[in-house]
Amino acid sequence: MAQVTVWFDGACPLCVREIALMRRLDRREAISFIDVASEDASCPIDRAELLARFHAREDGQLLSGAAAFAAMWRAIPMLRPFGLLARRPWALKALDALYRRFLRVRPRLQRFFKQRER
Repeated sequence: MAQVTVWFDGACPLCVREIALMRRLDRREAISFIDVASEDASCPIDRAELLARFHAREDGQLLSGAAAFAAMWRAIPMLRPFGLLARRPWALKALDALYRRFLRVRPRLQRFFKQRER
């Protein structure tokens, strides 16, 4: 049974690649991946909000940004040390700052990956 739920943008080639890697690493099937772009996706909050920022649910708590990535990492044995490190306030703050910077370049990266798929 999945311990973590992750919502991702299935219409984003960058996101699809990342989630494909996470699925391969999730050998215990501890993560339930939900494609928010799918019409029948179960969304705990507004779909636009889920598409704008990465979200996960761990232990009943809805997380976003770096905290959501850290929850996903904790569910994957190989990445668990990074997820545990992110429980430290200073580490989570640094990761979230990096994530906010990533969000600014994400549209360009998405266009790049869409062009590569053609």
